[in-house]
Amino acid sequence: MAFQVKKAVFPVAGLGTRFLPATKTVPKEMLPVVDKPLIQYAVDEAIEAGIDTLVFVTNRYKHAVADYFDKAYELEQKLEKAGKSELLAMIRDVLPKHVRCVFVTQAEALGLGHAVLCAKPVIGNEPFAVLLPDDLIWSKGRGALGQMVDLAGKENASVISVQPVPQEQTSSYGIVSAPNFTGRFGAIEQIVEKPKPEKAPSNLAVVGRYVLSGAIFPILEKTRSGTGGEIQLTDAIAELLKQDKVLAYQFEGRRFDCGTRIGLIEATIQYALDHDDLAAEARAYMQAALAAK
Repeated sequence: MAFQVKKAVFPVAGLGTRFLPATKTVPKEMLPVVDKPLIQYAVDEAIEAGIDTLVFVTNRYKHAVADYFDKAYELEQKLEKAGKSELLAMIRDVLPKHVRCVFVTQAEALGLGHAVLCAKPVIGNEPFAVLLPDDLIWSKGRGALGQMVDLAGKENASVISVQPVPQEQTSSYGIVSAPNFTGRFGAIEQIVEKPKPEKAPSNLAVVGRYVLSGAIFPILEKTRSGTGGEIQLTDAIAELLKQDKVLAYQFEGRRFDCGTRIGLIEATIQYALDHDDLAAEARAYMQAALAAK
């Protein structure tokens, strides 16, 4: 099957406990980096890659993401009456008109593999993308997912984003072995979920972008709970390797782990320095703050 990727899955059912008390009422995907929430950056990256169907896998308690992508009639009316056309356009243009949102409920938090499986009724057997909004990827050129979609189409294969991590951190990631890298990619020979450093097949860690064949769904349906008592997407990909080619890809760009407080701070600094209106003031403030220390 040709890898024409038009649908993307966003697992957003997590509780965001690292950011309590802020995430008691605000989903972590709605935490802002400068002037946009994390979920908007992931959605923008997906749309730039050619995605036109966004599948959000959420839980029954989290309504903020759906509200964000819905129309805000009262706010729009107030902005229109006040003649604030720029602000009005900003909230109306959260999504292009050709892009649709689908919301799927994950009844229990049974892991990333289970969250992806919940999207099967919408995806069918098509190739699709998975984006974890916690992983914010800054790029000056084509977005990370766009790079992966291009490679998947060219090689007719699933593609998983990876980056090197310190060996002592392998137990926090899925780790791949792809010894025959050519440029930025290579075929994966092995993938293991959170191996101890002494048992890790490499230091290439899987980060939050995937382009997957629809063949992953029958595998996920048979995948049992693994590390952490959850259904791991990594375990299903390990089975997929036995029947299909899966590539590891080192994207061009910088990843910020916004599932951690320091990662969110680093991303905010980077995006402030890259912001047309804020860059000069942000740089001046940071230089003054550092000098004061």
